[in-house]
Amino acid sequence: MNHDTPADGVPRRREVVSTHSVFGAPCWVSLTSRDLQATQDFYSAVLGWRWRGVKLGEHFRIALANGVPVAGIAAVASMWQMAVAWTPYFAVPDADVAVARVRERGGTAAVGPLSFPPGRAALLADRDGATFGIWQGELVTNWEAWRQAAPAFVRLHTRDAFDAALFYGEVLDWASGLPGCCQVEYEGGEVVLRSRGDVVARIDSGAVEAAPDPSVRPHWQIHFTVADVAGCARAAEKHGGSVLREDETEAILRDADGAQFTVTARQSA
Repeated sequence: MNHDTPADGVPRRREVVSTHSVFGAPCWVSLTSRDLQATQDFYSAVLGWRWRGVKLGEHFRIALANGVPVAGIAAVASMWQMAVAWTPYFAVPDADVAVARVRERGGTAAVGPLSFPPGRAALLADRDGATFGIWQGELVTNWEAWRQAAPAFVRLHTRDAFDAALFYGEVLDWASGLPGCCQVEYEGGEVVLRSRGDVVARIDSGAVEAAPDPSVRPHWQIHFTVADVAGCARAAEKHGGSVLREDETEAILRDADGAQFTVTARQSA
């Protein structure tokens, strides 16, 4: 158990939520970028985020929405020769087991598992090349607040949604019958993943494995909920980004560094 200290100065006990009790679902999203300051400026303008440093060092930041940590930024793309991209991380009870399962099923392990107290992480790719991460350990403080402030869901655009669902299901224990596991349903040709009743991921077919455009190749797309889709799109254009597609409820944007993400209209209560 950990303690939080509110404004009145009286510590409150809070239960630490870990990947042993919440697993298989997206638990974090991270952006690999080249220029930390430019990245912060762009997302502050488009999504209204604020920032704080982390113990990992000067190249890393945590994004805050209304004081709640929602995403990580790692300005290491040039240093580590990594692609500029948003990546979802999925909660797992054992990172070594998850990595072994990925390899056994034709995926690849790019980085890790590495120790990032209070947990361990690895960066992986499925057998169609879509990049994703796994996280073992404590989840972000106030887990339910993160679920509300974080992305509405993540979507995998891939060659074969049903084949991908089998791959991720076996790696992440989806629909395994274990207490707390995610549920998988097939709706309108899509695979829909639910955690505690909430839609947290979708998988659809249509991506082309050898397409020259990265937005067409298999990839995970991060959807951030916003109050004003059009406003975000205009802000992205004003601050060096671009709009790939836009309608009243959703816009696919590219930031000034080239990373692609989606803003989705927040549903009314």
